[in-house]
Amino acid sequence: MTSPENGQKTGQVVLAGTPLGRVSDASTGLAAALAHTPIVAAEDTRRARRLAADLGVSIEGRLVSFFEGNEQARLPMLLEHLRNGVDVLVVTDAGMPSVSDPGYRLVAAAVAEQIGVRVLPGPSAVTAALAVSGLPVDRFCFEGFLPRKGAGRRRVLTELVAEKRTMVFFESPHRLADSLGDLAAVFGPERRAVVCRELTKTYEEVVRGTLAELLAWSAGEVRGEITLVVAGLPAGAAGLEPVELAALVAERELAGQSRKDAIAEVANNAGVPKRTVFDAVVTNKPH
Repeated sequence: MTSPENGQKTGQVVLAGTPLGRVSDASTGLAAALAHTPIVAAEDTRRARRLAADLGVSIEGRLVSFFEGNEQARLPMLLEHLRNGVDVLVVTDAGMPSVSDPGYRLVAAAVAEQIGVRVLPGPSAVTAALAVSGLPVDRFCFEGFLPRKGAGRRRVLTELVAEKRTMVFFESPHRLADSLGDLAAVFGPERRAVVCRELTKTYEEVVRGTLAELLAWSAGEVRGEITLVVAGLPAGAAGLEPVELAALVAERELAGQSRKDAIAEVANNAGVPKRTVFDAVVTNKPH
């Protein structure tokens, strides 16, 4: 690509998806790029060399580390090479660069300077988890990692409580139970969800159920990479007025359900806190 400022031919940023587990999932394009790109910016240089060896090639170009801790500091050097016509390949430990992994800052900087960016499509834990989840995938949103601490996590989830699209999260195994607990508390225990663990790896596991069921399952030791898929708010549940919430509770009570259970069920289906439904029942009770 030619720079519009000085007519000099610039390099390109090449984003390459790497296998989540099976090396056989790698594309031939990835193998060629690892072998021939002048600069390879890798999240973990040792893993990049091992991947290249597994693919039957060696990295002949300059291999530099490019991870969260040094991504910003590496930008000037990588941009200078790009301006001088040198291609830069970006690879992460697994999946697509820039999706909760290094790469976004370099892409944004390159675009700002009208430096070319292209992608070598490959594995992604987000789309892989969606595909096997069994939940609606016609519309979805990716939320990355939830906040580490409970207060921040619950605040983010409260903002998502009325989200109708299927949601995808990344989570660490040691925080999974806490996150599922907060999801059940905010979204309701009956919301459908799927835990995808170690996708495409030897011990791959896909566990489907309600948030309450998954919370109980997560009480045991959970290891590996986790992708969590959560169903969106059921159609027709959002935007109910207090009088409508109260009427739904009354219908369930007439059918023999306890008020406590009826409030919990309506709150879960409507995607609102149980307190909201309780207040609606108190405010709209018959006089």
